[in-house]
Amino acid sequence: MSLHLSARVESRGIDVALDVDDGEVLAVLGPNGAGKSTVLSVIAGLLRPDEGRVALGGRVLTDTAEGVAVPAFRRGVALLAQQPLLFPHMTARANVAFAPRSAGARRRDAAARADRLLDAVGAAHLAQRKPAQLSGGQAQRVAVARALAADPALLLLDEPMAALDVETAPALRTLLRTVLAERGRTAIVVTHDVLDALALADRAVVIDAGRVVEAGTVRDVLARPRSEFAARTAGLDLVPGVATVDGVRTDSGTVVHGLVDDDAAPGERAVAVFAPNAVAIHRVTPEGSPRNVFPVVVNAVDTHGSLVRVRADLPGVGDLTAEVTAAAAAELDLVPGARVWFAVKATEVAVHAAART
Repeated sequence: MSLHLSARVESRGIDVALDVDDGEVLAVLGPNGAGKSTVLSVIAGLLRPDEGRVALGGRVLTDTAEGVAVPAFRRGVALLAQQPLLFPHMTARANVAFAPRSAGARRRDAAARADRLLDAVGAAHLAQRKPAQLSGGQAQRVAVARALAADPALLLLDEPMAALDVETAPALRTLLRTVLAERGRTAIVVTHDVLDALALADRAVVIDAGRVVEAGTVRDVLARPRSEFAARTAGLDLVPGVATVDGVRTDSGTVVHGLVDDDAAPGERAVAVFAPNAVAIHRVTPEGSPRNVFPVVVNAVDTHGSLVRVRADLPGVGDLTAEVTAAAAAELDLVPGARVWFAVKATEVAVHAAART
């Protein structure tokens, strides 16, 4: 079912509006404290906004102007949190059967539904175990089955992989992808992980300081970020400033030349974006073609797969990141405190309108 949300929560600085189409999966990205979980709480009926409206498939769940506030258990919305939150005294089967039993299903029918769902999430062999006997990944699989047992019109996922180890998370991500796709479920996924967004979602919004600052397809948001958080999530460098005819001028006067999109009008706020592997590092001022040459001070050096990631401070702008081979890092003697030059060709820099604030 389609979802419409508009909500203002004064105490948390939240003022958000968003829509999710029927059968669509929306990824909600943003830094800690941005308001992502608050948005889910408003949708689920766990938090009443100061002002706002929530409608699911045409059914109004919250309308502060009309005094409508449907209780959480009657909304047809299931919330899957970071922690499984299973009832500790119940077996896995009883946990999953709880929702249909609460809705009035007969014990036998509820147990049969629980068995089907446990089998669907690869946890049929865990039916008689209690939560204390389950690993983190096993418990989260049971929690997925329990969420689906209520046959929700909308599934809310709040960092569902955050508490899992690196070996368990991919399996659960694959499971959720299958579960969401098989019946065209409408869902919202709050996540910090780019893999979650890419694997599960159709569209993405970025929330920062309680506002939606960026929206689009997942690939567009990650490939053409307009906010600092989206750029960091995508592993790209971002320099904010004001658009010029051929780049961005920062507030400190530094100019970054690049390929300017039509949406970046001269004089308007814009961002210059480029990949760390597009950055060349030099010990002395480079000669040749790069139009963007910046003196920086190395802050940190660490490995990133087979490459070395070098973070450096550009005075008046902030941190930038470059990726080089281990051999290049050794030859350049890249250590914290080193003064070097970052060089980027203008053809490697994309300039977009900045995120809405």
